[in-house]
Amino acid sequence: MYGKQTETAIAAMSRLAEVWDNGKTRLSAIEIADQRGLPRAMVAKILSTLSQAGLVKGSPGPGGGYLLARAPNELSLHEVYEIFERVDNSLNCPFGGGVCGVGAPCAIHDRLVSMQVSVQKLLNETTFEIFRKAVQEDGLKPVAKGVRVENARESFRAAQTRKPRTTK
Repeated sequence: MYGKQTETAIAAMSRLAEVWDNGKTRLSAIEIADQRGLPRAMVAKILSTLSQAGLVKGSPGPGGGYLLARAPNELSLHEVYEIFERVDNSLNCPFGGGVCGVGAPCAIHDRLVSMQVSVQKLLNETTFEIFRKAVQEDGLKPVAKGVRVENARESFRAAQTRKPRTTK
């Protein structure tokens, strides 16, 4: 459905949404990468792209870092998706022969169109507020500062009581 850059961008922005407090809390690219278990260089590059697109704001130096450019409920997953993915409303037929629906549609054309419409609806209607609310409603804390996780799945809503892992 989407590539590694989009996945990383959503992971980074979801982390910023979790700590959203009307623009007071900033996180560095290193903090986001470590807390999500993602490569630091890739997160830095993705955040730079997101900043150029106006979805995050970055400030260099001590006390700097990144924050969402707008409130989490004002930023949709689709805004991230369209930066890193080629948005193409045509469907390539899985049986070959060009674009599905040109001429006689293939046997699964209607199902593919339905799936595409559902995915677009999900991306358009889902905002980053869902990540912030999930942490608040479940009474769980996002991973604490200084804690480095092994992978992105482990970081989402990881308990703040975990002891920091020492890194080399």
